[in-house]
Amino acid sequence: MTDKKITTKTDKSNTQAERAELKGDVFLAIENRSFARAQIELLTAIKATGSISKAAKQVGISYKTAWDRVDAMNNMSSQPLVNRSAGGTSGGGTSLTEHGQSILTGFDLLLAEHQQFIEQLAGKINSLADVAGFIKSENMKTSARNQYKGVITDITLGAVNAEIVLDIGAEQPIIAVITKDSVTHLKLTLGSSVIALVKASSVLISQDLSIATSARNQLRGQVSLINKGAVNTDLTLDLGSGKSVSAVITNTSLDVLKLKTGEPACALFKASSVILMQG
Repeated sequence: MTDKKITTKTDKSNTQAERAELKGDVFLAIENRSFARAQIELLTAIKATGSISKAAKQVGISYKTAWDRVDAMNNMSSQPLVNRSAGGTSGGGTSLTEHGQSILTGFDLLLAEHQQFIEQLAGKINSLADVAGFIKSENMKTSARNQYKGVITDITLGAVNAEIVLDIGAEQPIIAVITKDSVTHLKLTLGSSVIALVKASSVLISQDLSIATSARNQLRGQVSLINKGAVNTDLTLDLGSGKSVSAVITNTSLDVLKLKTGEPACALFKASSVILMQG
């Protein structure tokens, strides 16, 4: 969709008139999840090309960035939007799920309605003074690579802290330890919808699926992506049900573990490393 721009001009002898520029964008919100244009464009490209690598090139992003966006969408959705297929950089016949297709169809319909709205509103705005009462809001942004939408299934209150069990739809819960004050402040109860954030740097990887450790979170899956850099390696585990977890480990650790795509592994992180937000 092309943004509608309106510019007001007056003679240059006195003060210049304010330039009013009207821009419009659409965010599709489903179950408190927001799908922005970049995500929708990637889903559209996946549908058109049937390949994650080709889709990435079509929208002008890297192969890794494309998978990061797909993983984020699947992790934040009650149902997978994209079917992950083996095949390396060739893409392996990646496709949209029925749920992903329904979101894409709904967004296309919204774009048509939104375009009409922008055109009608544009004709009523003459200067910045006309929009002075509008408040600009920003989307939530975070550096945490792992973001999960889930439902609280258990709350155990202690003297100072509380243990929260979160169902993220992967048949493997996430456990968080937060203060009792945070439970009250966030108004958390059984059945509450929340978002769990975990930094990739807080995630450890083990080949021992039955390892004994104090880390409360032990998510088992298969290695789906290995991106080796100069010093560190970005590694992703497929947890099933369209969910995944990312970790940043040293190249030395990767060499010691000798991990390869498709092999089983376990992601470990402390309950105190999990940050909860209202969903």
